[in-house]
Amino acid sequence: MRLTTCLAAGLALLALAAAPAAAQNITAPAPAIPAGITVEAPKVPGPSLVGNLEGNATAREVMVVLPPSYKTNPTKRYPVVYYLHGFAIDGRNFYNYMKVPEAVAKNAAAGNEFIVVVPDTLTKMGGSMYGTSVTTGDFRAFIAKDLVAYIDANYRTIANRGGRGLAGHSMGGHGTWVIGMSYPEVFDSIWAQSACCVSPRTETVQSATAMAAVPIAGVDQAGFGMRAGLASAVAWAPNPKNPPYYVDFPIKDGAVDPLVLAKWANNSPLAMVASHVPALKSFDAIGADVGDKDGLVADDTLIHEELDRFGIAHEWAVYPGTHTDKIGERFSDVVLPFFARHLAKP
Repeated sequence: MRLTTCLAAGLALLALAAAPAAAQNITAPAPAIPAGITVEAPKVPGPSLVGNLEGNATAREVMVVLPPSYKTNPTKRYPVVYYLHGFAIDGRNFYNYMKVPEAVAKNAAAGNEFIVVVPDTLTKMGGSMYGTSVTTGDFRAFIAKDLVAYIDANYRTIANRGGRGLAGHSMGGHGTWVIGMSYPEVFDSIWAQSACCVSPRTETVQSATAMAAVPIAGVDQAGFGMRAGLASAVAWAPNPKNPPYYVDFPIKDGAVDPLVLAKWANNSPLAMVASHVPALKSFDAIGADVGDKDGLVADDTLIHEELDRFGIAHEWAVYPGTHTDKIGERFSDVVLPFFARHLAKP
C-alpha cells in the first residue's frame, strides 16, 4: 500500500500546519485581502456530478480572486489560473492556507494580472481524486467543462485555451496531470505541485482485506491513510451494483484482484503518459516540483523521468522543503510567474 503511505505522510504535514476539523478535514484561518483585490465565492452548478451515488453536492463553492484592475477597467479581459486542492481539505480552506489573494496581489504589482479560481472538490470520503466515477461524480469534467464554462460566462476571461492555466497541489497535482491529459484542448499550460498518486497503486492481501472490512459508518475513524485509500477506491473502481460504498475492492476469493488494480492504474498519471504523448506535447508549457523532504519526491521524480523518456519538454524542480512548508511561497513566486510567461496577456 505504498502510495497511500506516501500520501498520508505528506498530508500529515499539512495537518500539522493547519487545524483538523470534523471528519479529519483540514482548516486554515482566512487570509488578508490586499487593497484592490476582490474575492467572490459563487456556487457553481455541476451537471457532471449529478446522480453521483455517494450523495456528494453537485453545486460547488468556488473561490474567485480578481486582480486590482478588474473593477477599474471594465473592458479588460484576464487569463485564468485554475488551482486544485488536495485531500482532506476543501477549496475555501486551501485558498486560506495558500493565501491566494496575497499571491494575486504580489503578481499584479509585478505587472502580471490573473483571475485565480479555487474550486471545492471535497467528497464524503475526503477527496474526489479528480476521478470520472459514477460513485463520486465526474470531477474531471466538472473542472474542465462545468467550471470553465461558468467562469467564462460570468467573468471577463480570455475565453480560449491560450488564456487558461491549470495547477494543483498533492491530490490537486494528481488532478492537474489527469485533467490535463484528459482535456488538453482546454488548458494552455499546467503545473503540478507535489503531486500524489502518480504511480500505479498496489495492495497486499492483508491491506486489501483491511480496506474491504472498514464499515462505511467508520470511515472517519479508520485513519488518514485508510481514508485516502477508500477515497481512491471509490474514485477509480466504482461499481454501481455494490453498495454501500458502490465500489469494487481489490480483494476477491482471498487474493488481490488484478482487474481492480488495473482500473486503479488507469488513473495513474505515470501510467497515462505513454498513451497521452500528443496531448502532453500540445501544451505550451508543463511544470512540476516537489520538496526534497517530501514523501512523494520519488514518485514525482518518476513522472519527470517518464516525460524525459518521451521527449516531452517540461520544467522540473526539487527544492529544499517538505510537502507543505514552501508551497504557498512557490505558488506566488514560481507557479504564477510561470503562467505569466505562457498564458495570453490581458
